[in-house]
Amino acid sequence: MSSFGLYIQLFSIHGLVRGESLELGRDADTGGQVKYVVELARSLAEHPAVAQVDLVTRRIEDKSVSDIYNQRIEPLSAKARIVRIQCGGRRYIRKELLWPHLDEFVDKTLKFIKVDAGRIPDIFHGHYADGGYVAGELANIFGSPFLFTGHSMGRHKKNKLLSEGLADEEINRRYFIDWRIGVEERVLKSADRIITSTAHEINKQYTLYDNYPAASFHIIPPGIDVETFHPYYYGQLNAEGESEASLQVRLLLLNELNRFWVSPDKPFILALCRPDHRKNIKGLITSYGEDKELQAIANLAIFAGIRKDIGQMEENERNVLTEMLLLMDRYDLYGKLAIPKKHDFTTEVPELYRLCAGSHGVFVNPALVEPFGLTLIEAASCGLPIVATNDGGPTDIIGNCQNGILIDPSDSQEIARACRDILIDREAWDAYSRSGINGVRSHYVWKVHSDHTVDLIEKVRREMPDLGDQSLFSRQGIGFGRLLTKVGHLLITDIDNTLVGDDAALIELLEILSANRERIAWGVATGRCQRRVMEALAEHRVPPPDIIIASVGTEIYYGSELLQDKGWTQHLSCKWKPARIRETLADLDFLHEQDEDEQRDFKISYLMKDDPDYLAGVHQALQARKLSYHLQFSNSQFLDILPFRASKGKAIRYLSYKWEFPLKSIMVCGDSGNDEEMLRGDTCGVVVGNYSKELEHLRGLRRMYFSRKEYAAGIIDGIKHYRFLEN
Repeated sequence: MSSFGLYIQLFSIHGLVRGESLELGRDADTGGQVKYVVELARSLAEHPAVAQVDLVTRRIEDKSVSDIYNQRIEPLSAKARIVRIQCGGRRYIRKELLWPHLDEFVDKTLKFIKVDAGRIPDIFHGHYADGGYVAGELANIFGSPFLFTGHSMGRHKKNKLLSEGLADEEINRRYFIDWRIGVEERVLKSADRIITSTAHEINKQYTLYDNYPAASFHIIPPGIDVETFHPYYYGQLNAEGESEASLQVRLLLLNELNRFWVSPDKPFILALCRPDHRKNIKGLITSYGEDKELQAIANLAIFAGIRKDIGQMEENERNVLTEMLLLMDRYDLYGKLAIPKKHDFTTEVPELYRLCAGSHGVFVNPALVEPFGLTLIEAASCGLPIVATNDGGPTDIIGNCQNGILIDPSDSQEIARACRDILIDREAWDAYSRSGINGVRSHYVWKVHSDHTVDLIEKVRREMPDLGDQSLFSRQGIGFGRLLTKVGHLLITDIDNTLVGDDAALIELLEILSANRERIAWGVATGRCQRRVMEALAEHRVPPPDIIIASVGTEIYYGSELLQDKGWTQHLSCKWKPARIRETLADLDFLHEQDEDEQRDFKISYLMKDDPDYLAGVHQALQARKLSYHLQFSNSQFLDILPFRASKGKAIRYLSYKWEFPLKSIMVCGDSGNDEEMLRGDTCGVVVGNYSKELEHLRGLRRMYFSRKEYAAGIIDGIKHYRFLEN
């Protein structure tokens, strides 16, 4: 990748994302957003100011889907590619089930950036709430700008579902909606800019959020490829120039539609959407079924996603498709209504629009609400007049293009009347057709979108603080990811009697670290909570370290802003049941809970006399309840119950994995038995000269150095012994 030009990462995590033959409509997660981000990536990569665009999505290995979704890197163009990151297992799961795995996605994207990307992205752009969460976390880690595009927003969706009679509990069971709304609130507050497609989207969706006043919006409508979605009359004016592939696709579509229609020569009404109740397919079929005149004028074709067996689909899709069949039967629409089972968005959909336009038909989007309406501008570009909902983006599209009629989607008679008005008035049809073609080329092409987006990125980058050359003492917690991605060495040390104890040696050590800040990051590992860590460091005039491993390895923080590592938190939560642990140990009268300050989310702390029988009793009680835990007893009185994955040593190994530090490039320093577990292993272990004799049995172990010098002087001696800064 070139070091000149913008490096942009786009995040669209859920759904089946690939470069060719998009499976739009396969399920609720494979909708217009997939097409949007793929075309956006290609378009941005064409901009001369851009060096590389990565569209980052989830890697899937599942026999029920194509092998392409398991391909780690898929090229889209010379400067654009799809990057797939595994999280949440290998199988394809719906987006609502991915929420608990997003911190894993963040961690593995960090590894990709450090190992494979070659440079830190200049911008992180999240799409939908899950992509916004990941992009926001990464932007925070690297101190980079963060853009967000919502596509649809959770609070608006929840209000609609409540108005339709669904209970709050049921909505959360299906969609985890309150969790999503909480993420969206944080995104509104943290994003440098929020890109929307329409003003209506801002006014109707984003104003529902508490953090709306804190957000900064920028309207940039999406584009389409007008070469792919060219007007229907191209083929009529230059029939000999049509490719054999186009003619074959047209014949295939005609054969498929003619399977359903008795009178295939009539104009037809076309709808193209996912089988979702919010798309209001029921309203369209009802309007057609109740209007005999409309049935006489035109046929109806509804392409509602891709299906094989309705009985095996998700509940929402299954209910919608079943309702379609029941309505078809109720209104006796056999011979008039076509409901094909599949279509190819890359080759068949553009030809489908042109086929409908060639019949002098009309395209209908009757959705209850439509955030934008990409299919509307695709249809318009092909010269097909539109009828669309008055709730959402279509108001802007028809306002810009003057190519159709807005309707109330809840009024079936109004839908039918709008279709009739266009179908029977050839002069109006021609005017809408021409205006749509011209309007799309003026307002909705990808080059215009990309130009505006790159201008916005450059503006946001100019507003960011300069992170190029910060000293050890002025990082201010911003962009710690830039440091940890760039350096090759990591020093972790205990505080008491290791880092502190010799003021002169401590000053010398800090000077060494500052002079080598481009090569080494450093941190502390301690049993203290993070507040007491900062108090102890301030007492000895030690600047905030890059990393703090606190509360006996149960918490990891970065920089002076103490940004918590959520990936580590998620890692520890596995099989951790603190309420059951407290309940189990409540009857042991030899245990006394420590002060509230010592109790943490992943640390339950007691005072206990040093008695082997007491320790055995704790183990026996927890094991009898089959609880997972890690027990640590120190200083003959402090008993900590931690998650089985937690410890200072395991936290260091997690950092090694996350930030791609080889263990031999990590130096760990300590003085007491509390440090033994983190000193062991393949790191460069250093025991300072004033060590407790309980560490004596470590002498002679591979990669374990016992210094004769004490406190920070022992750390400096360890650096020299391992030639730690020479590699």
